[in-house]
Amino acid sequence: MINDLTPSQIVFELDKYIIGQDNAKKAVAIALRNRIRRQKLPPELIDEVTPKNIIMIGPTGVGKTEIVKRLSKLVKAPFVKVEATKFTEVGYVGRDVESIIRDLTEVGVQLVRKEWASKVEDKAKQLVDEKIINYLFPISKKRKEQKTNLLDGSFYSGTEEEEEEEEEEEKKESFDVSTKKDEREERFERTRKKFKDKLEKGELENRLIEIEVEENIKSTVEVFSNAGIEGMGFNFKDIMGKMFPQKRKKQKVTIAEARKILLYAETQRLIDVDEVIRAAIDRVENLGIVFIDEIDKIAGQEKSYGPDVSRGGVQRDILPIIEGSTVMTKHGAVKTDHVLFIAAGAFTTSKPSDLIPELQGRFPIRVELNILNKEDLKRILTEPCNSLIKQYTALLATEGLKIEITDDAIDEIAETAFLVNEQTENIGARRLYTVLEKLLEDISFNAPGLKKKQFTIDKKYVKKKLQSIVKNEDLSRYIL
Repeated sequence: MINDLTPSQIVFELDKYIIGQDNAKKAVAIALRNRIRRQKLPPELIDEVTPKNIIMIGPTGVGKTEIVKRLSKLVKAPFVKVEATKFTEVGYVGRDVESIIRDLTEVGVQLVRKEWASKVEDKAKQLVDEKIINYLFPISKKRKEQKTNLLDGSFYSGTEEEEEEEEEEEKKESFDVSTKKDEREERFERTRKKFKDKLEKGELENRLIEIEVEENIKSTVEVFSNAGIEGMGFNFKDIMGKMFPQKRKKQKVTIAEARKILLYAETQRLIDVDEVIRAAIDRVENLGIVFIDEIDKIAGQEKSYGPDVSRGGVQRDILPIIEGSTVMTKHGAVKTDHVLFIAAGAFTTSKPSDLIPELQGRFPIRVELNILNKEDLKRILTEPCNSLIKQYTALLATEGLKIEITDDAIDEIAETAFLVNEQTENIGARRLYTVLEKLLEDISFNAPGLKKKQFTIDKKYVKKKLQSIVKNEDLSRYIL
């Protein structure tokens, strides 16, 4: 849980994937820790402390999105990332801003549901084993009805050999009815236990059984309007499910496949849906995080006439959500007063002051991210856990190729990326993708048929492949 993470631990985890940008990492870490501090406040203060929203300002490719992407994996809190450009003013074609909170609530419900599923997993497995035994070793209703006048115990339908053995024993028996009943019950339990032991040992995994499953019928109502249905605040599938009973169908599968199907069904039955929704809404309201990317694209650059549905209109609509309002979702009302909003934008053609003043005031913490220099690009190539050098080496290793990139080659790659960024548009670390793709193009293309399985890429090879592109500025605009 997020409760266990100190600000220094959060920064340490982010350092594994993001080079530099210490100010942004610290701001995010403090904001997350403040969520926990607020939970420990006395009741009279807890509602007064509002989250200090963050706006990250910096050119493309310096790590804004990557910081929040890694953050979402790090903290087990409801988190959603949205693009500001996907929204329009209410009443126009496009997504309305309230769908952000509906998506966040859905994420929260799924998060809590998974936690509940792990809690009831052991009990669900026991129930599944019982069901599989019942499918393997069912009670024969027909025989039970025929022999109710003699015995009122349970009967089973086992294999043909078992049934023949039972019939032979019936012919030989000359005991009274109560003795027969006791022995039958004993045989029933003994045979059932034998099957259960085999099941637990995994000896029956490939055996086919016929199980009953619920048909997954998709609701046709959902095709009318995506934006319309999400704004209604209730679920058509739930309503249709109550009007018409769920159909069941028989399906022949192996026991291994049946276990997966039945485990999911039993887990869902054991989950207390009302408690899940209550806990999810509470978590969304107090720990929810929304990352709004490309916020600079909705900043108005100049005064314009007529409707401004994708710029000023979106800003006006998003303002109440950030200030604190109540949004209706299919799971119930959700308050946004204590949801943390993190916005990011390059602000190359606009500036933060182009946002409407009310929106600016809702982002009190502003962090500027630095432009990447040659040394940063070199570190990005090698240091992160998911560095590009590690990625490309692993990809080519799947073809049996062993690639070694020398230190001087890495220097040259970083130098090339830095120069092309300066000569053309500066796209930050993303330039490394284009440089490496061009560098390894021939090796990657011919990899499946190459007899030579070991390559060393040095500075000379890098210069040979990339120098002409760096010199030709016009060509580099199109290739890199």
